[in-house]
Amino acid sequence: MTTDRVSRSNHAPELDDRAGEIRFGLIVLSTDLTSEGDLYRLLPLDTVSIHVSRVAYENPTTPENLRKMTPRLAEAADLIAPGEDLRAICYSCTAASVTIGDAEITTAINRARPDVPVVTPTLAARHALSALRARRIAMLTPYLEKTAAPMVDYFTRHGFTVTNAHCFGLEDDRDMARISVSTIVDAAVAVDTDDADALFVSCTALKAVGAIAEIEARTGKPVVTSNQACAWVLSRLGGLQDHRPPGCGRLFEQPLTNFHNGEAA
Repeated sequence: MTTDRVSRSNHAPELDDRAGEIRFGLIVLSTDLTSEGDLYRLLPLDTVSIHVSRVAYENPTTPENLRKMTPRLAEAADLIAPGEDLRAICYSCTAASVTIGDAEITTAINRARPDVPVVTPTLAARHALSALRARRIAMLTPYLEKTAAPMVDYFTRHGFTVTNAHCFGLEDDRDMARISVSTIVDAAVAVDTDDADALFVSCTALKAVGAIAEIEARTGKPVVTSNQACAWVLSRLGGLQDHRPPGCGRLFEQPLTNFHNGEAA
């Protein structure tokens, strides 16, 4: 190889000060079509960088298949911007967070990235609902019944009352990502009950962020979705206390308090 046609520049590179960088890690399923776009929409990309890793996953979305991701999480976390400081890592699968458990996911990710806060959609949703002072929730999910039922049990176990729960009965997260916003709005309004304080629309695959404003307008109640809750927690952990993306719900008016890895809000 010859180098005589290339000469070293006389301008030594000046490196930017990195003190103000806000970096987040994001672990998504190999089949995920929605999470990245939603976080790009919900977080201010002029001040935030999102570094993404994918974890192998095969449909159908059943508890058995979701558990198979557990031993792959540390490797996925280890691939996220090695050597860089991360404010938090988000694992973007709501149903798997219920099946595997918030604490176990946190432990697996922290094996590769010690001391980095880990955000799961379920943990984020619990913090979000608590910040909204909502203890009674109506729930909409896209899953099969056998995948949706543990979601109801999870929130009940953590002190919430699920007043009503509906599911779309889908088993492939790529199909879940194709559900129209209008369908999500109509189904969320239908699952609402008079005694619910808020609505929770579960699943990071659903394009539910675009439905939040209309659901809140039609029900008069706050709405929490998986990706919205994750972005809210990430923004607060990143020091963006006043970040309020337009049309993304009452949640972004709330502060985050007492966040603990894998623990209840």
